Amino acid sequence: MTMPTQKVEIGFDLTDTGTGPYFRLDDPIAGVLDNTEFLLGGTLFFDVTSLVTSIAIRRGKNRELDQYDQGLANVVFNNNSRTFDPEFAGSPYAGQIIPKRQIRISSGGELQFFGLVDDWNLQYEPNGDSLAAAACSDATAVFANQTLFTRTNAAQKSGERVNEILSLPEINWPISLRQIDTGLMTLGADTIPDNTNALAYFRLIEQSEPGSFFIGKDGSVVFKDRTAAPVSNGVTLADDGTGIPYQSLRVQYGSELLANEIVLESAITNTQVTQTDLDSVEEYGLFNLTRTGLLIGNDSDLEDLADFYAQKFADPEYRFESVDILLDELTAGQQNDLLNLEIGDVVQIKFTPNLIPPAITKYAEIIRIDHNVDLNNHILSLGFSTLDFALFVLDDAQFGKLDSGNALAF
Repeated sequence: MTMPTQKVEIGFDLTDTGTGPYFRLDDPIAGVLDNTEFLLGGTLFFDVTSLVTSIAIRRGKNRELDQYDQGLANVVFNNNSRTFDPEFAGSPYAGQIIPKRQIRISSGGELQFFGLVDDWNLQYEPNGDSLAAAACSDATAVFANQTLFTRTNAAQKSGERVNEILSLPEINWPISLRQIDTGLMTLGADTIPDNTNALAYFRLIEQSEPGSFFIGKDGSVVFKDRTAAPVSNGVTLADDGTGIPYQSLRVQYGSELLANEIVLESAITNTQVTQTDLDSVEEYGLFNLTRTGLLIGNDSDLEDLADFYAQKFADPEYRFESVDILLDELTAGQQNDLLNLEIGDVVQIKFTPNLIPPAITKYAEIIRIDHNVDLNNHILSLGFSTLDFALFVLDDAQFGKLDSGNALAF
């Protein structure tokens, strides 16, 4: 068994250098009009995999109540030939070793990261070896540095609000790079103050739904509403030979997701509601969850959300936090199953502590995907939110069962 094939491509604009697959006047091949192989100019992706020594990708969040962090990648190159030296005119990419170059990283033929290079970090060793590291981030970092002009929004569903903000002239996000649910929560009419941070406003919409806002591995903006149903897709991770094997598993059991006093406040209606689970408070003590400034336009929706949180987080959760998987030891089919996973997908996990039965079996939603790749190994780490409490999904083998902890609606 071997590692999945890695591929790293960076977008360079070499139009002025005359190199690359660009149209060349009077050339019998590159000068043919209306061809799609030799372009007039602009940014093209160049395969730089042969110089890669390591890849690290970090995407997702650590627990369910968090919001998704910006996706990060760090790609280290052998730079002995000064290919990635911004001061070296002899580089084939001279003039293009600059910030904000597009980068895409694939493994096993599946895209795992799309973003921008923020920094080029160069390291020179006394023995003559040198490295260049491209520190990269996804579009979350772009939104974090964009501000919105003042505007007044009409009442609308949460996903409609996300789409409207993405279409503003100051954002102008491509339609082709959106995966936006319509949303269930109706947001009230509000006025956005001038110079409001775009990412902060998107996250306020996310909390008001409540849903999930993140950047997909293909670079798309993803917004999932609160009824985006977990669907069991057949991938099982197991330590007993009945699924894809993993190297290590971490378990959390405690108060990290315990909340028995819920305080929610709407900036639209200026209403604050509090919901307390007294049995939970008596058993574990007081654990508060407060959300203020929400855009919820109806007080009954605010109360329903508080009730939902109080029910869901009233007890501590035994949670499979994460697993580490060595892809080198898997079959091509198993590698493909794992590399096709995305944040929000669901897997089944089987764990037999110290190989002493019975096994503990849970379904879990993926909330974090990390890759660590060097010349010898590829370790995939998956982080989870356990689905002991999930919405009912018609016809799904696991989440379509009544009386199995699956809620019909919220």
